[in-house]
Amino acid sequence: MDLIQNSLSRRDMLRDASCGFGYLALSALLSQSARANTTTQLTPKTPPLPAQAKRIIFLCMAGGPAHLDTFDYKPQITQAAHPGSVFDFKRHGDSGLWISELLPETAKHADKLCVINGMHADTGNHAQSFHQLHTGELLRRRPSMGAWITYGLGTENQNLPGLISLNTSKPATYSSAFLPPAFEGTPIGINGEDMSKASIPNIGSKHLSPKLKRSQLDLVQSMNREHRDLRPYDTKLESVIQSMEMGFRMQSIAPELLDVSNESKDTLERYQVGFKKTVGTCRASDFGRQCLLARRFAEAGVRFIEVNHGSWDQHKWHRRDLRANCETTDAPIAALLSDLETRGLLDDTLVVWGGEFGRPGLVPGNGKDETGHNARGFTFWLAGGGTKRGYVHGCTNDTGSAAVDGKVHFRDLHATILHLLGLDHENLSFHHGGRLHRLTGPKGGKVAKGLIN
Repeated sequence: MDLIQNSLSRRDMLRDASCGFGYLALSALLSQSARANTTTQLTPKTPPLPAQAKRIIFLCMAGGPAHLDTFDYKPQITQAAHPGSVFDFKRHGDSGLWISELLPETAKHADKLCVINGMHADTGNHAQSFHQLHTGELLRRRPSMGAWITYGLGTENQNLPGLISLNTSKPATYSSAFLPPAFEGTPIGINGEDMSKASIPNIGSKHLSPKLKRSQLDLVQSMNREHRDLRPYDTKLESVIQSMEMGFRMQSIAPELLDVSNESKDTLERYQVGFKKTVGTCRASDFGRQCLLARRFAEAGVRFIEVNHGSWDQHKWHRRDLRANCETTDAPIAALLSDLETRGLLDDTLVVWGGEFGRPGLVPGNGKDETGHNARGFTFWLAGGGTKRGYVHGCTNDTGSAAVDGKVHFRDLHATILHLLGLDHENLSFHHGGRLHRLTGPKGGKVAKGLIN
């Protein structure tokens, strides 16, 4: 009798089963929707907020540029009792920005620069601060800033990735982490190598004609799609398929962009392409070619381009090595700013310059030539993309050891960059591991509105 009472009636069975059928149908629809969304992930998206910038060129000076010897002038601390700069500063442009003698070409563009002298970070350790600058996190693997931006905006050129990182071996600069693989950046060149020989790895085979390459990929992709269809809930598989299609399309345009031989002699000289200089521990990695490639990729519609120059970690021989780094980067950066302006790109291209922290000043007159790390106060500068021109935002204290006014943390910098691109840092998120993640993290950031036009 109990068995009969606990049995399901035919009506109950149909009712309950229909809910299950509905669930399966809904799951299939959601899977199809997710797959369709993945297919169009890299198409250009209209930002939710008014945007002043369309793309980013990040000039990453890894190692920690000495702010007191470049852009943070402290005339009141040149006495022997206080650390300061051992180099001369002058005012430049109509704005009268103070810039070091080490950067004479960049100084010619003073009226384009928005100098942030109130930067600060959480740690003075290279690896962690570099990671936080790029991902918002000190330790955990997270999407890079460029991956977040590509996730939010897509790319303007469907034959190129949304994120390209030049001259780096650090995944933090281009990793998509838990974001779909379509937003993974493409690294070109490895730290210290000759950029004239740099190429995009595994982009294609020289032994196959374009027609055979397409046939080969079609065969592989047919198997990939069969594999995907057996796993309807794994949307990452579609992202991988789309990434392979992107790789094929890149074969038609990327090699031409990497070949700068069609540039004029004057252009190559202004960017110092091929210029190499090794002084002490500083080795120029054809930085001028990187800057020229950044301009070409920006013109071609790449959303985020990172240019990397290391060896700013100058503990000893500070004067010599800092001068060498400035000589290597000064003219190419000036050429990049000049070309962006004359080609009408600077207004909607945000150029960002800086490293993971700054350095304490030297003590003039005591003969020492060593510096350490300073994450409590340092300098970044921005140009174009809706930022104020010929402007200084914030300041450090009298000794340059800590930001005291107009303070901008890396989280604030990220929030500001996203804002200039028309993205709300609080709403640009991705669900992973049971919670929503953002570039600015759980602590959030504040848009530094004082430096925006």
